[in-house]
Amino acid sequence: MADDNRGCRASRLPQFAGSIAAALFLCDAGTAAAQEATSVSGVTVKGQPPEGYKADAPALSKLTESVIDTPQMLSITPRQVIEDRGATSLSEVFRNSSGISLGAGESSWQGTNLSIRGFNARNDMYLDGMRDFGSYTRDPFNLEEVELLQGPSSILFGRGSTGGVVNQVSKTPTLQGFIRGEAVGGTDNLARGTVDLDAPLPQLGEGAAVRVAAMAHTQEFTDRDQARYRREGVAPSLAFGLGTATRLTLSYLYQWEDDIPDYGLPYFRGAPAPVARNNFYGFDSDYLRTRANVATARFEHDFSPDITFRDQLRYADYGRHWRDTEPQVITTGVTSATPLSAIQVNRALQGGTSRETFLQNQMDVLATFRTGAIEHHLAAGWEVGPESSKPTYDNGLNIPATSLLTPTEGQPFSGIDLPRVKVSTTADTVGVYLIDTLKFGPHWEVSGGVRWDRFSSHYAAQFFGNTVATLNQPTTSQDVHQTDEKPSWRGSVVYKPMPNGSIYFDYSTSFNPSAEALSQIVAVRSFNVGNIGLAPETNETFEVGTKWNLLANRLQLQGAIFHEEKQNARVPDPTNSAVNILAGDQRVDGAEVELAGKVTDAWQVTASYTYLDGKTIKTVPGGPPLNSPLFNAPRDSAALWTTYQLPMRIEIGGGVNYLSRRFASLTTVPFTSVPGYTTLDLMAKWQATDHIRLQVNVNNVTDKFFFDQVHGFHVVPGEGRTALFTLAYTD
Repeated sequence: MADDNRGCRASRLPQFAGSIAAALFLCDAGTAAAQEATSVSGVTVKGQPPEGYKADAPALSKLTESVIDTPQMLSITPRQVIEDRGATSLSEVFRNSSGISLGAGESSWQGTNLSIRGFNARNDMYLDGMRDFGSYTRDPFNLEEVELLQGPSSILFGRGSTGGVVNQVSKTPTLQGFIRGEAVGGTDNLARGTVDLDAPLPQLGEGAAVRVAAMAHTQEFTDRDQARYRREGVAPSLAFGLGTATRLTLSYLYQWEDDIPDYGLPYFRGAPAPVARNNFYGFDSDYLRTRANVATARFEHDFSPDITFRDQLRYADYGRHWRDTEPQVITTGVTSATPLSAIQVNRALQGGTSRETFLQNQMDVLATFRTGAIEHHLAAGWEVGPESSKPTYDNGLNIPATSLLTPTEGQPFSGIDLPRVKVSTTADTVGVYLIDTLKFGPHWEVSGGVRWDRFSSHYAAQFFGNTVATLNQPTTSQDVHQTDEKPSWRGSVVYKPMPNGSIYFDYSTSFNPSAEALSQIVAVRSFNVGNIGLAPETNETFEVGTKWNLLANRLQLQGAIFHEEKQNARVPDPTNSAVNILAGDQRVDGAEVELAGKVTDAWQVTASYTYLDGKTIKTVPGGPPLNSPLFNAPRDSAALWTTYQLPMRIEIGGGVNYLSRRFASLTTVPFTSVPGYTTLDLMAKWQATDHIRLQVNVNNVTDKFFFDQVHGFHVVPGEGRTALFTLAYTD
């Protein structure tokens, strides 16, 4: 695309681009054109990590265009934002983006659990473009950036992605050579250490380098006195051929954790129980232990500046062992006159062991070529491989109840832990895709793509008795084979009125097979006898948006309005509640806007707002009520983080997070809901020398009592006022 060095005039903006864009449109069009790549050691590398709050290009290779030319809302949280916010988990990184809300764990839904645009995205987590479905707390110690793609994306990833996906971008070796380390201490016995070592290895050949990231973390949770989190991780990687046409990267991620998990508070009369913030209804002996092993080999070869071949092979092994306690208010015999002190809480045991494995090969070809006057940016490839999940889910008997107001978490666990179901699920995935972006001169781009997936699963379950007399005695079993073959589509048109801006329309589809989450879905009944023979749920979205690089390419503005619909949601058969049918319909109409980058050389900002109008628009007797809201889908959410550079190498910053009311249970009227909240975080850092940085973060400065993670049966309060003190070294 030819550079346009003409001055910018606000009058050239389309009227519907918005008054905010017009006010900020004070730039030079030539320098504001998006940079689709940067050069490192003489090699053009797409999606290099940005050195600020704005990223011009995604790291995900299937997205061939810059952010402003990608016809989809694409939010990138770079490493600098993660460090400035003092984020110690991926869930904390998500607080930098609106449109995401967190869910609480239970059985198969432990670890990182989120909703995007009002739809559950627990199974839409990716690591370097490949599925990462283990149930563990993801730590950002080995992440360069986090990419949030909003809207159905089955054409890129296959099954899932109803509301969007999260792609974690790992740290990889460079030829720079550096040492980075952080020591963090904080309130409630928080202690954390990280190290990031990078070194060239010329003795192993041209372009060889090694990088090792490691982390150790332990903390309690402010105002949740019994909860405890402890984890460690290491991520070595070795690269060959950096700076050459042929590159090979070998990487490994290992992380384990040993927690006393927090299942929060019960609901009472349609809202979180009115009890003390630090009430804990489990036992001090509760535990959640996980491990994640992820080994990846990525080979890349540039046949020419216009053709790149990439092949990535991964084996992942995830393990879990847990026994924790979910609080459920006992309502039998309770009236409006019953004092809270007389109400008891049932402790429902959630326990078991699980192992998941993932073996996949993913091949991509990226090519740029011309047919006459049309320039093509092509991405094509396939992925194939097996997955497995083998959990045992436990029940508990004779578990003592406890007081709603004064729970006794210190009493010994005296219940009986017994298996209720043993499951073995294996699945084979084959996917083939092709996406072509056609550029008709400097102003028009048309993108179209198709993907075909074959998802074949075998689910076998053995159920056991739930009494002491039938302990460990099998009662019934299930054995289900199912194969789903499904195409996915995407079509979009992009109009570029100027080199630094775009206006787009996008149509995309996605699908959710019954065995989408393998054995994890036992907890939500989405793959059992009731779903035999059911076709996948299907989803589609229509999105109109605009994106602009402003202020000489320092600031990025993007916004969209969208319509997403799940057209055949599973609902109980009115004639037989044990069997599901595809007769529901869920819809989300919404809008979002995001601003990221530098307002001035000293002032950086990332801000976003999302509006969601989600509801059930088609149902059957026994299903969700007509026009009922969607689970964990706040109507309004906003996130702001900003920093300002002061003299003497001092930087200050702060941020606000806002979520409106969310609904947790829609089975009875009035619906159970969780109130909205606003929290404030502050940061200050001092670059004492070229090598040493001191930083202080204070989260939830006002000590707001708010509810963070939502589940249908319990809700987890957010942390109280928490301070983190960081000493960082870089060489």
